[in-house]
Amino acid sequence: MLKHKFWTIMICLAPIAASAQQHFDIILHNGKIIDGSGNPWFYGDVGITKDKIISIGDLSKDKADKTIDVTGLIIAPGFIDVHTHIEGDEKKTPTADNFIYDGVTSVITGNCGASNVDIKAYFKELEQNKLSINAGSLIGHNDVRKAVLGEANVTPDAAQLLKMQGLVEQAMRDGALGFSTGLIYLPGLYSKTDEVVALAKAAAKYKGVYTSHMRNESDKIFEAITEAIDIGRQAQMPVEISHFKVGKPNWNKSDQMIAMVEAARKEGLDVTVDQYPYTASSTTLNVLLPDWVVDGGHAAAVKRINDPEIHKKIMAEMIQDMVRRDRPNFDYAVVAHCDNDSTLNGKNILEINTIKGREATIPNQIETILDIIKLGGASMVFHGMNEDDVINIMRYPLTMVASDSGIRLFGSGVPHPRGYGTNARVLGYYVREKGVIRLEDAVRRMTSLPAQKFKITGRGLLQPGMFADIVVFDADKVSDKSTFAQPHAYSTGFKYVLVNGKLTVDNFKHNGTRNGAILHGPGYTNTKP
Repeated sequence: MLKHKFWTIMICLAPIAASAQQHFDIILHNGKIIDGSGNPWFYGDVGITKDKIISIGDLSKDKADKTIDVTGLIIAPGFIDVHTHIEGDEKKTPTADNFIYDGVTSVITGNCGASNVDIKAYFKELEQNKLSINAGSLIGHNDVRKAVLGEANVTPDAAQLLKMQGLVEQAMRDGALGFSTGLIYLPGLYSKTDEVVALAKAAAKYKGVYTSHMRNESDKIFEAITEAIDIGRQAQMPVEISHFKVGKPNWNKSDQMIAMVEAARKEGLDVTVDQYPYTASSTTLNVLLPDWVVDGGHAAAVKRINDPEIHKKIMAEMIQDMVRRDRPNFDYAVVAHCDNDSTLNGKNILEINTIKGREATIPNQIETILDIIKLGGASMVFHGMNEDDVINIMRYPLTMVASDSGIRLFGSGVPHPRGYGTNARVLGYYVREKGVIRLEDAVRRMTSLPAQKFKITGRGLLQPGMFADIVVFDADKVSDKSTFAQPHAYSTGFKYVLVNGKLTVDNFKHNGTRNGAILHGPGYTNTKP
């Protein structure tokens, strides 16, 4: 009787066993899987069908249209870069090679208060253009303010504030992931905290994140952090402090900055930060001007610079600012790209001053800066941070990795190397060579941590049912090749990159695939126009 029952069970199970074999589009075989959670790596296979991960484990008995042996390599979720500026680059380089070769499969743009105001139209453009990477956007304060108030130093009245709130709310319904500020940039630098809070509340209704390029990242860093946290507190929304760093005279005070973030979290506020792994920043030359000079935009600024009396006042304030920032000269400020004089690219202000035949005095260097601004300005690289602070901030567990870059046009200008090598630099230099953080933790900061923070569903972890955004790299060889002197160099070590299940890097080469998707925020309502 027992024997009869045994065979009855086996006969019943036989069809199940026979049908258990799965067929996938792609199997990544025998890799070290780092799933993005921060847990240790483990050996296994990943089975992919269409745009999803279907199975993870031992798939040696299963079949696939394409099986890729990744023995000795890391399989990880595709990296999510939460701080980018890709607006205007999408049509020039839709393949986004600098991101793809650095392991990035998803980006969030619209940072530092700069975005498209019409998010629906922007996403439609992205869908038509089709990128190699997934892309989402924030709604930027500066462009919202500009749409209603222009570039002048004014305070919005009730009706104007309501109009700005309406623009933010519409953007959130159209899929924006949150609300960003760039409080050192025109015209956001003229806004009061209560204006920012009111607009942040409009985004908070749709579960958005408040991200901030703060008002100050050097001598008034602590006041700026306080404001960023307070905006989140008042708006009752998560806060992401962008490119968390500190310049002179507050070098070696990053412990105090991190303590402020931790205090906010103990209070119950969801505050996190992101960072690029370099001791130099990059932004416009205009940030060296006193705020009032740029009131009304570029033409108004040039008019003030050309006025002899106002010129004296500008000079005096910029000299005082150099004293306050403990800077002996402007050799730390390097031109990355000047539209109207490409011969300046790659040279610092002190060098340009010398070329102009001027003595190396602070007033003369300021005159050189004003000359460049009158030409139309320039994008700059500012060597202003301390390596000890970079490492200290990197060690903080809630620091994400972000490039603060656009899609690079290879060979154009002398841009910051972060646009090419951010993730590879963390993995190669700071993880492998210096041992600052563990490999698994580095991957967590590039994947599940940003996905969780910005509510990007279905991405950031290697799990069945998740989108198949995957990077396969050699942990012993992954390396950034881009430098400040020679920035146009792609990262190496990423052998395969998949975006939504499609191989985009195959055997170290971008194959031209453009399979990126739009990343909509939690407030998205798919209504027809």
